[in-house]
Amino acid sequence: MKNTKSRKTIYCLCEAALMIALAVVFSILRFPPFRIDLWANGGSIDFVMVPIIILGWRRGAMWAIPAGLVLGLLECLIGGGIGWGLPSVLLDYVLAYGMVGMAGFFRNKKWGIFAGTAVASVARFVIHFISGVTIWKLAIGDNVDLFGMSFGGDTAYLYSLIYNGSYMLGNMIIALLVALLLTKPLQKLPE
Repeated sequence: MKNTKSRKTIYCLCEAALMIALAVVFSILRFPPFRIDLWANGGSIDFVMVPIIILGWRRGAMWAIPAGLVLGLLECLIGGGIGWGLPSVLLDYVLAYGMVGMAGFFRNKKWGIFAGTAVASVARFVIHFISGVTIWKLAIGDNVDLFGMSFGGDTAYLYSLIYNGSYMLGNMIIALLVALLLTKPLQKLPE
């Protein structure tokens, strides 16, 4: 019995490592259709979340959240992350990608991969939004131009909503489409 449990743990650990590696590869591929960079200070539409969402759907949050945290750190270090000090790196990368692992809370649920993808995307957006209204407000100052609109004074909430929402909505749509395409093949994989 102990040997079987150890094997399953090693198998899950290897799967988590492979999913992190695949997500890093998606991060490095900086050309369409793999990545569309929207903003100079970060924010892109890409496939980076998909492997962590799949890991969560297959193995649960216990494996996906730590994998997301590791991915966030690697994304920042290898992917040339943009941060405004350590708090920004922790929020915009480590914690944000850790939240993608929340998809694992919907493991073994009907439509779980879709619900998990939506929750993971919203959770990641919330972390980016918090970072935008706290840390990045200090970096951008009071007056910002975005989409031809000038944001000044106390409009950090609207600015963060538009800035982070623009790429996170795209990421959620991409992840949902990939989940739709992969649901049947993933169900055929052994546990």
